[in-house]
Amino acid sequence: MSPAGPAWPRLRVLQALWALLVVLLAPWRLWAIKNTQECTWQVVLNNFETVGKKDASDRFVDQEPLYTVDKVFSLLVDAPIDPDEVRGLVSGKRERSWTCTPLGSGHLPTLSLQTYLGFPYYLKINYSCKGELFNLIPRYFVNVPSRPLWYTVDQAPVFILGGIPEEKAILLTDTNFKDFFLVELSIDSCWVGSFYCPPTSFTATIYDAIATESTLFIRQNQLIYYFTGTYTTLHESNRGSERWVRVLANECIKKLCPVHFHSNGSEYVMALTTGKHEGYVHFGTITDGRVSFELLPRQRSVCNGILVVNCSITWAVFIAGDYNLLLLVEIEDPSTRKYFQVVSYDLVSDYLVVLYTIPEFIPDARGLEFLMVLGTESYTNFPMVPKGMSYNPYNNLLFIWGNFLLQSYNSENFIYLADFPKELSIKYLVNSFYGDTAIVTETEEIWYLLEGSYQVYKLFPSKGWEVHVSLQVMQQSSLYAPNETMVTLFYEDHRLYQLVYLIDNQQGRLVKRLVPVEQLLMYQQISTDYLLERQGSHLTLSFTNFCPFTVMRLRDLPNPQIYTRQERYRAQPPRVLEPGGFHSDNSLAVYQGLVYYLLWLHSKYDKPYADPVHDPTWRWWKNKKQDQVRGEGGESVGGPSPDPPSPSPCPGTVFAPHPVPQDYYFYLASNWRSAGSVHVDMASYEKIYDLKAENELPERIFLDKGTSYRFSVFLTAGEPEPLCTVQSKVGLAVVLADPECIEAVVKEKVLVNRNSVLFWVTLSDKRFCFDQGISGHHLMKTSMLLKVVGSSGHCFQNTHQGPRMQGNLMVPVLIGCPPGKRLAFDITYTLEYNRLQNKHYFDCVHVDPEMPCFLFRDIFYPFFLIQDLVTGDSGSFQGSYVLKVVGGGPTLDTIKEYSEEDIYRFNSPLDKTGSLIWTTRNTTTTEDSAFNILSHNSLGIEWLCMENSPCHDTIPHSIFASEFFFKVLVSNRGVDKSTYCDYQLTFQLHIHGLPLSARRAFLILMVSASLIVGLVILYVISCLLSPYVVKVCNVLCWKINNIVAWESYIYSVASDTRAFSNTSGTKSGESSGGISRVVSMVAGENKTDTKETLRKKPIS
Repeated sequence: MSPAGPAWPRLRVLQALWALLVVLLAPWRLWAIKNTQECTWQVVLNNFETVGKKDASDRFVDQEPLYTVDKVFSLLVDAPIDPDEVRGLVSGKRERSWTCTPLGSGHLPTLSLQTYLGFPYYLKINYSCKGELFNLIPRYFVNVPSRPLWYTVDQAPVFILGGIPEEKAILLTDTNFKDFFLVELSIDSCWVGSFYCPPTSFTATIYDAIATESTLFIRQNQLIYYFTGTYTTLHESNRGSERWVRVLANECIKKLCPVHFHSNGSEYVMALTTGKHEGYVHFGTITDGRVSFELLPRQRSVCNGILVVNCSITWAVFIAGDYNLLLLVEIEDPSTRKYFQVVSYDLVSDYLVVLYTIPEFIPDARGLEFLMVLGTESYTNFPMVPKGMSYNPYNNLLFIWGNFLLQSYNSENFIYLADFPKELSIKYLVNSFYGDTAIVTETEEIWYLLEGSYQVYKLFPSKGWEVHVSLQVMQQSSLYAPNETMVTLFYEDHRLYQLVYLIDNQQGRLVKRLVPVEQLLMYQQISTDYLLERQGSHLTLSFTNFCPFTVMRLRDLPNPQIYTRQERYRAQPPRVLEPGGFHSDNSLAVYQGLVYYLLWLHSKYDKPYADPVHDPTWRWWKNKKQDQVRGEGGESVGGPSPDPPSPSPCPGTVFAPHPVPQDYYFYLASNWRSAGSVHVDMASYEKIYDLKAENELPERIFLDKGTSYRFSVFLTAGEPEPLCTVQSKVGLAVVLADPECIEAVVKEKVLVNRNSVLFWVTLSDKRFCFDQGISGHHLMKTSMLLKVVGSSGHCFQNTHQGPRMQGNLMVPVLIGCPPGKRLAFDITYTLEYNRLQNKHYFDCVHVDPEMPCFLFRDIFYPFFLIQDLVTGDSGSFQGSYVLKVVGGGPTLDTIKEYSEEDIYRFNSPLDKTGSLIWTTRNTTTTEDSAFNILSHNSLGIEWLCMENSPCHDTIPHSIFASEFFFKVLVSNRGVDKSTYCDYQLTFQLHIHGLPLSARRAFLILMVSASLIVGLVILYVISCLLSPYVVKVCNVLCWKINNIVAWESYIYSVASDTRAFSNTSGTKSGESSGGISRVVSMVAGENKTDTKETLRKKPIS
């Protein structure tokens, strides 16, 4: 019985597959709400109507608004996220665009390079500017020589290719030539050759083109131009170019040389000069989109440095690990012929030295595959004509090529590879940097070299190529035609590809196709190494197998993520509740938004305080769980809440929590009633920590200090052999590029009964070849080559992707601090340990769960975690570190940074100015005794806040004790010998209960005492004088009452007098006299009473 779930008809199984195809292939755009920046979601360049069609490729030029973010994300009713937050994310700035500017007859395309903020780049070009785009006419490609494709490996988001004859145009692609455009460049082409550059023929053709992560470089004639993209998410200001910028305008540049790898946070390009600065190199550095050039050597030219009169630099190679330039120098000596030298230039010391002088003639190998060039061998009459150099930083292999091929692992001792014919001349080399090298000659032949071996194989033209093409024609492949011209050759994902212009039925087209190296080598081996034997009346065909083994397996491989350092997430698309099962505009928009939100969580996870689970999505699903399990009165974030239970009739009755919203929405989806016909299962969005190995070595291995990688190799011989024969026929060699830095231990066990040999291989770091560095930065490149003796070019394994070469495995090794490791403040264990040691814990009055407080008078015991964001592992930091207070303030808003001088005074035990903020009983200090060295076993920190420290005498802002926020820097650089990682953590620490200074405390005491004494005296005085005050108040009240009564009496008598005055005039005199006598009598009586009262008053 299957579990309850959405009803999926059987027919929809196939429809679900088509839905997945739609997710991967259908491009859609979203426009943000009005008055916000446009946001673009673009997967590939296909219309919905053309999905699934053969060779369907559409280019969108116009932005067509589909839905606003509000409308799309209103469908997320069952997602436990804040819709406002997601809406703000999607409508925010997250594009790196290359400015579109009208230049002459056309526009440059706007390249929208979308990066997910720290994730590996998922980049797409958005050609949203109309420009001068050329058609691919035959004269641009037919019989035109091929040219190399130069770019920064794993960094360049676009590729550009010049060489279009007599046109200021380049081929531009962001999909490794799955699709492309021929774009005209509006450059000035103001050639200065007629003034001070050596005269050469003028041409509009762009010969050298190099793509870096942020900048494109081209050379036309003797001029260099560059164009820089706009990085709104990486820079605070816009540093992009408005047009192609001509650089080194007063120089004559004869060639651009690429630097294939970035290092030290920058990318590089080199320009070789001619004319007035012959013998110099312009060394270009690209950092954060800024381009700068430096003329090298700094003091004198290369010619003067190697003590020759005339010389010319033919090629230059930059070795970033040694900060060194290797120069191929052509020297003209009037007394002898021209000769070449390899010269090393140290960019730090400005020192030049000659490493190797190339022989004048090609050595005579006398039938050998290779020859060590020592100077004592015999030579032919063919002169050696060097043209260039190629360097692989992983295995330190240097090639010098021309009409010969020399290789060296130390740039001083060279081996001549005799399999390459001296009658040919190499035009350029293509290196995969994983052990494979392709060679293109001036006659457009393709040769192949497996690094670590000395055999050079011809791939095109060859018998193997003829067999392969015949089979492809039989299968009616559209990638081959009778008339074709190779445009370039390049590696992608360790596989060799051609860009070829085909003419079929008078129709020209440019296609990208795989060069099947393994199949070609197999066809060649079969065509030459076979035997016809007669058995009876017929012939039997048999082939010779030169492979020393029949089975090769890799076993006991550890989980790869800890070594590849690749962070992986699982994000399944939403379910579409429609009969057709196809994704709609809404579902695609929702899916893209959720994926971006997931990546935003990944990029923003940089919390100094460690979460209980250090997963960037933890706060997502943590809140989701809180939303799912709610008590009475709870409310779901994800959608409308089910009806709450009825109130309890009895006090104390406990009801079960509300139904889980996830189940509720799953029920709606099961009945096809979800809002918008889209159902999102948030449990399907998670980070993957348990990825298993797939029986193959990882793409690369990161090694920290003293770490190792261990695996086993199982080899089975061809036929059953005795013990000694098995050991002699099957041998395993491990070749290390830098044996002084890494070591390999190989243990062997012969399995006689299985005719096999089992090898255990352990690759380890030697602990002393790298200094401390930031996680993922400034890593040392090296490699391990796993080679079965006698297998190069002879052993193949059939897979579902075609044959694969066996017996020769190269793995790049990166030594240093692996990416994805961080130091975090372990607040959980710190609180627990401090409570245990101090026997109590007092938090602040206003509790902040994100930043708990610590009491000033308690000893502070900090603890830290090393979090591995790739594997999910987390453990206590056991190394040593230095703790410094680098800023602070009484509130979060008033925190300020301290100067270097202040940091020393506030933290150094050598301070004599009374400025220390803290101290410790640990006696271990740095070498200069400037700072204390702490560890997880330290005795804790005691807060001082001495007189001249910023936290001294902090005034409280309320009736509670003073508080202070410290900005603390923790670093293990120079004091921790257990790792290559340079951990630096800055976090804020909240301390409360700070004491006042003695002066301020005494002042407050005096003021408080004075107030209290004054109040007491006032109270005593008030108690003594209170009876007299009462009596005086009584007299005053009596007098006031008398006055009021007297005035009332006078008023009443006056009223009576006016009444009687109207009766008779004769009696008025008597009445007046009577009234006067009465008044006089009353006044006399009052006067007498007053005197008597005063006479009776006691005298105090």
